[in-house]
Amino acid sequence: MNPPPSRSPALEPQAATAARVFAVRGLSKTYGVGEAAVHALAGVDLDLFSGELIVLLGPSGSGKSTLLNLLGGLDVPTGGILRYRDWDLGGADEEELTQYRRDAVGFVFQAYNLIPSLTARENVGLIAELAADPMNPEDALHLVGLGARLDHFPAQLSGGEQQRVAIARAIAKKPQVLLCDEPTGALDVRTGVLVLEAIERINRELGTLTAIITHNAVMAGMADRVFSLSDGRIVHAQVNARRAPASGLEW
Repeated sequence: MNPPPSRSPALEPQAATAARVFAVRGLSKTYGVGEAAVHALAGVDLDLFSGELIVLLGPSGSGKSTLLNLLGGLDVPTGGILRYRDWDLGGADEEELTQYRRDAVGFVFQAYNLIPSLTARENVGLIAELAADPMNPEDALHLVGLGARLDHFPAQLSGGEQQRVAIARAIAKKPQVLLCDEPTGALDVRTGVLVLEAIERINRELGTLTAIITHNAVMAGMADRVFSLSDGRIVHAQVNARRAPASGLEW
């Protein structure tokens, strides 16, 4: 059964030109019960399309990380509709979610989570071995500007370079969706811009639907659309007529 139509033009600006990847309706997530219950999401409506770069803005506790975890199959909703293409993620069991995460989604977190004893090439290669149709690890590292650092260990790389290895690892399996949780949170401005340029290039060259969650409003300019969250709800949706290059961002 097809998901219902969007409720706002701001939620579906590309319907005529791009395939819908996610359809979200009335999505909710509650942790705990009774008086101790925390309503992390409280009725989110959202459509995301192939090739888009999305920024989810909001302070800590606004629900943006919970939304990202649901989109990535790391958690399951309490209520509402969550569809990935023709797949009902809201009703999927753990085995199905594991397959979804393995085949369709790449994750980039604030922590790099690289294996210290492996080189950049080997860290990326670990993920490539699990994918059905992986990218060559060297190609993935070239794509994020680390072609000259293939055989360096994490301790020999700067923080920004380690994050770019983490991005290369995430894209090596050619995911349909790239989810980035505060990818520049531990980096200075100059290094953070290099990381954002790598994410921007992947989105542009591979056409991967990319979502970045951040509390840094400056990043809004590089997105196709921006969703601001507060108290578990989307309180503002913005369509950018033109994306600003990551290289021009300052904060």
